[in-house]
Amino acid sequence: MEIIKSGLALGAEVKGMDLSKDLSSQEVDQINKAWDENLVLVFKNQNLTDPDLIKFSKNFGNLDHPAPNPFGINFSPEHPEINVISNVKKEGKPTGILGDGEATWHSDMSYQDVPPKAGILYSLEVPKDQGDTHFANMIAAYEDMPEDLKNRIEGKILIHDSAHNSAGQLRKGYEEVSDPSKTPGAKHPIVFNDPNTGKKSLFIGRRPYAYVIGLELSESEKLLDDIWAHATQKKYTWTQRWKPNELLMWKNLFVLHKRDAFDPNTRRVMHRTQVTGEIKISA
Repeated sequence: MEIIKSGLALGAEVKGMDLSKDLSSQEVDQINKAWDENLVLVFKNQNLTDPDLIKFSKNFGNLDHPAPNPFGINFSPEHPEINVISNVKKEGKPTGILGDGEATWHSDMSYQDVPPKAGILYSLEVPKDQGDTHFANMIAAYEDMPEDLKNRIEGKILIHDSAHNSAGQLRKGYEEVSDPSKTPGAKHPIVFNDPNTGKKSLFIGRRPYAYVIGLELSESEKLLDDIWAHATQKKYTWTQRWKPNELLMWKNLFVLHKRDAFDPNTRRVMHRTQVTGEIKISA
């Protein structure tokens, strides 16, 4: 196993591994160490079936079933741990979620009281030089935050919207809300203290429909705009430029990610697992 760091704020490639084979406890420990250090890992040139992806993912915890989607469809009934991310339609009906539009900066399912530990994404079909996925390091963003902004967010609690997905689509069973202060979702401190490492990280979920409790709506909007402008600066980011048969795994509590839009006439099919959360977000 060889770890090739990106040289940027996060991200590393792990070489010399066939993830379709069983991993030893030593290999899992090595991956976890690299994952803690780099927050996002990519394994290229893999050849994984859905059972392989599930087996690999379970080395890192229990797996969640996909959250409700706007279509109310289970896209992987044979393997319910798999979420299908796709723009492909069959007989006019979607075969997966998120389509071909942009997915804005977010952490996954931050609207839960105990958000997922990690996301693991495997590429089956991807358009050439399109649909990149970007990641931002929220530990580095907090450490580097100006003192005045740190003071403004100290002790502040944020509502994380549960009604919309990262493409801005309303989830099935929810109603549209125009006032962010009335948004349904979990309430988390903006600054999260990791009990395992003692490091502090921003935990800001997703910009649309977010609200800082106790502030006038205009004050909340201004503060959130300032946080997001700081946290998503290029110096905190790294980009995955997809090719087929690549597996990528990220630490959901400590990074944001987003996806670029791509040509709707191309095909993009990804299979994804999600590692169950273990930590309640607290200050």
